[in-house]
Amino acid sequence: MDPHLKIKVNIADRVYPLTIKREEEEMIRRAVKMINDTVKSFQEKYAVKDKQDVLAMCALQWASQLEKLKAHDKQEMVQVNDALEEFNTLLKAAL
Repeated sequence: MDPHLKIKVNIADRVYPLTIKREEEEMIRRAVKMINDTVKSFQEKYAVKDKQDVLAMCALQWASQLEKLKAHDKQEMVQVNDALEEFNTLLKAAL
């Protein structure tokens, strides 16, 4: 069986043919739904007619959310590293 699958997705009223791995289909379809839901929300909320503008607003929203997650993950890594260093210090003292 071919590991790839050809599908067509509709994003903001445009059809895009894709070749994807079979195991990615569900994730791709969820992503398409999320994009279309966000496009619809922006159009309703801000009365934006131009799809390009709406898609740019979607991209900006998701990119800023990704940056927040990266910053949060970096902060967590620093805290974990600090805790490990403290634990290591306590271990050395106990030995």
